[in-house]
Amino acid sequence: MNAFLSLALSVILVGMSHLSAAEVDPMQRLKQGNDRYANSSTVCHEDWTAKRTSLVEGQKPFAIIVSCSDSRVPPEIIFDQTLGHLFVVRMAGNIVDDFAIGSIEYGVSVLGAKLILVLGHESCGAVDAALKGMKFDNHIQEVLDDIQPAVDATKGRKGNLLELATKQNVRNVKETLKASKPVLAKLFADGSLKIEGGYYYLDSGKVEFFK
Repeated sequence: MNAFLSLALSVILVGMSHLSAAEVDPMQRLKQGNDRYANSSTVCHEDWTAKRTSLVEGQKPFAIIVSCSDSRVPPEIIFDQTLGHLFVVRMAGNIVDDFAIGSIEYGVSVLGAKLILVLGHESCGAVDAALKGMKFDNHIQEVLDDIQPAVDATKGRKGNLLELATKQNVRNVKETLKASKPVLAKLFADGSLKIEGGYYYLDSGKVEFFK
């Protein structure tokens, strides 16, 4: 094969790979990315200068991640996604308030994301503090108060209470987003927006996606 044909084939293959990635369901893109990350086969080694330049005029993330502020759980890394792919809202305990929901609404209604993933994680300090009934005389207490319903819902259950409460907290936040009016509830009800949950294991790097 001569150099010209070889170059042409390369261009076609690259174009096909970008097309197939764009057509993949957002949840599948997250799952595939997490598999790459957990297996240390990341593909996000891009020309960052070119990528930054290409995004100057705008962004179109395919998913919104609502995650904890924990420094061990950076969504872009654990889902092996590059600049412009994820719209991330991070708060301790992956809780949401009006400001967080406003940010999520922007990601959905303005930027066009079709998936929201609420992501809890192993050994969450905020959930652990709520589980232990710790009290603070500052804004930390407001975070724990928001997590408390998940703690109450898992009292008396068998198993790892921290993991159970963290997963319940994810489910509670999911329900809050599904019922959030006027934007999210409507889009979820008509099927144009998916709201899912997951739990990240610190040691393995794997995300358990809830059914």
